[in-house]
Amino acid sequence: MKKLFLVVVTLGLLWQGTARADEGMWLPALIQKLNIGDMQKMGLELSADDIYNINQSSLKDAVVALDHGSCTAELVSPKGLLLTNHHCGFGEIQAHSSVEHDYLRDGFWAKSMEEELPNPGKTVSFLVRVEDVTDRVLDGVEFNAPEDERKEKIQKASFEIQKEATADNDYEARVQTMFEGNKYYLFVYETYRDVRLVGAPPASIGKFGGDTDNWMWPRHTGDFSIFRVYCSPDGKPADYSPDNVPLEPKHFLPISLDGYEDGDFAMVMGYPGRTNRYKTSFGVEYTMDVTNTVRINARGVKLAILKDYMNSSQKANIQYASKYARSSNYYKYSIGQNKGLEALDVVEKKKALEAKFTEWVDADAERTEKYGKALEMIEDSYREQRDDVASEYLMETMFRGPELFAFCMNMKGLHEALKSANNEDRVQANVERIRSRVDEFFKDYDAATDEKVAAALVDVYKKNVDPAFYPTFFADINKKYKGNAADFMAYVFGKTVFADQEKLEAFLSDPSLKVMDKDPAFQVAESIFRQATILGEIVNRTSGGLQEGRRLFVAGLMEMEKDRKFYPDANSTMRLTYGTVGDYVPRDGVKYDYYTTLKGYIEKEIPGDDEFDVPARLKDLFYAKDFGDYADENGELRTCFTTNNDITGGNSGSPVINGKGQLTGIAFDGNWEAMSGDIAFEPELQKCICVDIRFVLWTIDKFAGAKNLIDEMTLVKSDKKVEKDVASSEK
Repeated sequence: MKKLFLVVVTLGLLWQGTARADEGMWLPALIQKLNIGDMQKMGLELSADDIYNINQSSLKDAVVALDHGSCTAELVSPKGLLLTNHHCGFGEIQAHSSVEHDYLRDGFWAKSMEEELPNPGKTVSFLVRVEDVTDRVLDGVEFNAPEDERKEKIQKASFEIQKEATADNDYEARVQTMFEGNKYYLFVYETYRDVRLVGAPPASIGKFGGDTDNWMWPRHTGDFSIFRVYCSPDGKPADYSPDNVPLEPKHFLPISLDGYEDGDFAMVMGYPGRTNRYKTSFGVEYTMDVTNTVRINARGVKLAILKDYMNSSQKANIQYASKYARSSNYYKYSIGQNKGLEALDVVEKKKALEAKFTEWVDADAERTEKYGKALEMIEDSYREQRDDVASEYLMETMFRGPELFAFCMNMKGLHEALKSANNEDRVQANVERIRSRVDEFFKDYDAATDEKVAAALVDVYKKNVDPAFYPTFFADINKKYKGNAADFMAYVFGKTVFADQEKLEAFLSDPSLKVMDKDPAFQVAESIFRQATILGEIVNRTSGGLQEGRRLFVAGLMEMEKDRKFYPDANSTMRLTYGTVGDYVPRDGVKYDYYTTLKGYIEKEIPGDDEFDVPARLKDLFYAKDFGDYADENGELRTCFTTNNDITGGNSGSPVINGKGQLTGIAFDGNWEAMSGDIAFEPELQKCICVDIRFVLWTIDKFAGAKNLIDEMTLVKSDKKVEKDVASSEK
């Protein structure tokens, strides 16, 4: 039976206020002194202690970092059940898929714990505590000391603090900088290593809309997957074992069936990856002209080749689905961010702030001495980083492009061992390390496709980078192959032992230094690595000045605007945001409602399309209006909704929580019109796109029939709805 309890939950969430309450990613440990009152005025019914408490269970104990912050997840049962996004579990779903069991296409549902699938390497981290250690870290560090000296002292102090925090326990600890090196906080975690796949909808639900709808509103995507955390019988973190048991968490989230309305309070808690809200105009221009432009140019070419292969067969689609999704996500993001930064005139707004800062600095001799060189240092550093274009192209076209060369770079340890005397143990250790990766690598690898990617991306590099920064193997392409990269790569892939599993395993049975030295793929990999080292040394010449300039600029800003409540940029540590459910106007004459329904899902159908195909069972349930307890007051099944919570990458899978501390949705995306958000928050446009938790439950219950999972959860209805349910059951 489903647990439809009246729950008054003493959970909470928090926010630190700025000029606009919906902007900012705030540290949960600081919420008591930073506008908890404003949150409560907006509809929060919880206290700061309900949100973050190190002595008793609190909301932080129900929110976890997946894989040390790549995504967020939330506990929703006393048996360690986790909800996150479908795209956060996509790699695991893909890894377990085969032509015989295509979980990407068909979905996966464990009807018992014995059917749940282990995922070696996947982790779940709980935040134990946060501590401001700025005074200890900066003790004896002069404000204007050279950056190298500062860095050495800071690293030493941070290491000692981390060592103390992990003595006599199994915790992990990291001292992380905030405000560009002006503040430091210690984060202590407990990480669990047995995380099993429990459920995932088919891609036609979990990835509905595909690349076309990515970053877009309106959405109708059931972007969720389900995992479970396991531990040793004594409750401690442990590697996978059939003897492990489901974790009994300190806290898990009750789930609201009441839904939400326009203007309702909404909170998001999670592990946002990276923002750069204090980046200067010089940095924004660099992001647009270099980082994003390079990514767009390189990935557009690569993705077209991958898509062509994926369309060739079911097996090919399974092999490359996860790789394609990872690469395409930030390809489209870069396009949208450049458009957003330009449309919202972010560079000019940054310049206006910098002009105000300069005027404030120049008005006082002491400030001039302290901060006067900040913007100049930043500008000079970016001007001198012209060679970063080559470095960024090398990363996108050679490291993140062809898989073979990155794979060969992992052979470097074996190569060094073979060159050493008395090397048998080192050689064997390296051979075993490589062997442990072979099956995983070749399961999802097609050498012919990788060869096409390699040739195409060499051409991208040649077209966009000064010849002075070409890797040495480019000379062979020009001299021996008349500049034809395709012919060169045909030779490389045809002769190497590393692009074919059978050849590689034969080599590992009798590894030879002579074979490695003559292997063309290994030679290319070494050439790429050498060029990366050269470019890294060039770029590092300006990095110290850039870091110092940023630190001084942010320190000056915080002094200039003493009454402002500053929040730190995201850096994969736990943060809170708050705001409201609501619609928005993206452009003249257009207004978007704040939620979508299953009707819109059906209306988007393109039968047989890889992005907009609709499962037959979903259509049957829709036309039968079989929505169970999950329909809204109008009898509709809502699919997604929008809030103005401040999120970014890493927040994927974060819980969306109402004022009572109940789960109402799962955050999974931002909107196209505000892709500038990682650099400049736009309160009139920025939206957090969330999957409605009732759509999630309906998919689990009605579509999949996995009632065993529903039975674990605590589903909450209001007084009025409970009375209605009781009356219905009595009839």
